[in-house]
Amino acid sequence: MMYRKMPKNGDELSILGFGCMRLPVKENGSIDEERATKQVRYAIDHGVNYVDTAYPYHNEQSEPFLGRALADGYREKVKLATKLPGWMAKSRKDMDQFLDVQLEKLNTDHIDYYLVHALVGDLWDKLVTMGVADFLDNAKADGRIVNAGFSFHGAGEDFKRIVDAYDWDFCLIQYNYLDEKNQAGTEGMEYAASKGLGIVVMEPLRGGNLTNPVPVSVKAIWDTAPTKRTPAEWALRWVWNHPEVTVVLSGMNKEDHIDENLKVADEAFPHSLTEAELELVRNVERKYRELMKVGCTGCRYCMPCPEGVNIPLCFEIYNDKYLSGNADGARFMYAARLGSVLSVGEPEFASKCVQCGDCLDKCPQHIEIPTMLESVVEELEGPDLEQRVAMAKVAFKRT
Repeated sequence: MMYRKMPKNGDELSILGFGCMRLPVKENGSIDEERATKQVRYAIDHGVNYVDTAYPYHNEQSEPFLGRALADGYREKVKLATKLPGWMAKSRKDMDQFLDVQLEKLNTDHIDYYLVHALVGDLWDKLVTMGVADFLDNAKADGRIVNAGFSFHGAGEDFKRIVDAYDWDFCLIQYNYLDEKNQAGTEGMEYAASKGLGIVVMEPLRGGNLTNPVPVSVKAIWDTAPTKRTPAEWALRWVWNHPEVTVVLSGMNKEDHIDENLKVADEAFPHSLTEAELELVRNVERKYRELMKVGCTGCRYCMPCPEGVNIPLCFEIYNDKYLSGNADGARFMYAARLGSVLSVGEPEFASKCVQCGDCLDKCPQHIEIPTMLESVVEELEGPDLEQRVAMAKVAFKRT
């Protein structure tokens, strides 16, 4: 495992962090605690020392899970990060109450890296008027948090002014080779680094869209590289190639993915990609731009939908149709995965959308969700949808 220093405090942090937003789950949707605990502890045993969660992850169960997973001495081996759900706060007092609840859930007396969660310009302005700076100052002074930061999903111009608005220790940004000019982007990352902030990166694989599935036309580009690497390794190495980046979070939920990421994190030096390799990544980026229809990362901030639409899954399968080139396969999986064949509960089809707009302000990617759901309906539903659901029930032995 390689380590990089957090600029303001000198902490030696593993360049690979464990993100706890996409833990393995059981059929009923609850965290598969036995498996997830083994995964988290395995990663820590192999050098990971930065673990990230947040109040809403896994229906508010990620934090209490992690509190249990970090028992038996594992809490002392890591720097723990979680986040203030600022959109839920109605007053300055609420902020303290959220933090105190999080400390209890996580079974700890302090948070090493505490972030104001999912900032956009308007939310930051609201929190400023409620006294968020005073909250952070006092929480640091009384020892409940050690380092203060923020995660960001807004426009570039808002990012810079938020960086300048408080004496932050670090920030968390979405960054990958498709997002160089999106949200904070490269310009914002370099600006924050110039101000002494540590940079933690989320969505290095863009919610898995850069690795699963890999379109044939994209694979053909990767296959031209003299040095053979998986798409995940290329994506991770591209982020770690930037010396400004301290930690890259990976939402690891499969054992082979953890092993692969650990291997790459033992080799990924900054400035280690050649110009020819960087040009190869640029060619892949251009090809993805031609193929992708929706810039959804699967973060689920838009959920729950009041009408029961599974928005991220609708967009995942919609993108898969174009990334895989298999329209029939995508239509079948749409029926199976959204038609209550592979899950419990009611169907979650895009056609249940009533254009209420509840999701629009919540989307970090600023996707016109109701409009895009109309495209999903047009291309993935149709008059044979019920027939495809019935076929899926037979295929998956569901009655």
